[in-house]
Amino acid sequence: MTISNSLIGKNAPSFSGYSTKGIIDLEAYEGSWVLLFCHPADFTPVCTTEFISLAKKKEEFESLGVELMALSVDSIYSHMNWLEWIEDNFDQHIPFPVIEDVNMEISKAYQMIDESSQSTATVRACIFIDPEQVVQAVIHYPMQVGRSIDEILRVQKALIETHEKEIAVPANWQPGQQIIETPLDRMMSKPAGWLKKVLSNVI
Repeated sequence: MTISNSLIGKNAPSFSGYSTKGIIDLEAYEGSWVLLFCHPADFTPVCTTEFISLAKKKEEFESLGVELMALSVDSIYSHMNWLEWIEDNFDQHIPFPVIEDVNMEISKAYQMIDESSQSTATVRACIFIDPEQVVQAVIHYPMQVGRSIDEILRVQKALIETHEKEIAVPANWQPGQQIIETPLDRMMSKPAGWLKKVLSNVI
């Protein structure tokens, strides 16, 4: 898979498509955070574990004002059968919409698949879109590695905490822990001793 240019900081490509919850139009979600959760294929073991884990965290995402959307190139009928299979076999309802992308237009717009490719076997991505519909973060994973929903939730909380503020969060940050308040460009121009003192308070 070739990623030519990062989407971070750019307007999220608009799209409208069929989903397990009806037609989804991204523009209708302006004003809310959106997590676009893209998976390689329905009925695969890794994707099944991810969906179950994500469904269990849905209320926590909702409390943050985050709308969850899933997407793959499978058809709406495949999505519906898969979600029914998950509920029958694992007693877990999948409450968020799963969007079909049979023609790969959305996947290509979000740089999740090379323009010349006819396969989505390596597509496993998380796209974090802010209320102004600007992409704030993109995380890609290889097909064989399942995502940590706890880490995705941590990243989402960090993005909300730092959105439109002159602050940053340090490594391993969790909500309630100390932040870095100084704007990064001004911080890096400070003497090394001062910088060390600031960082020592958050490490």
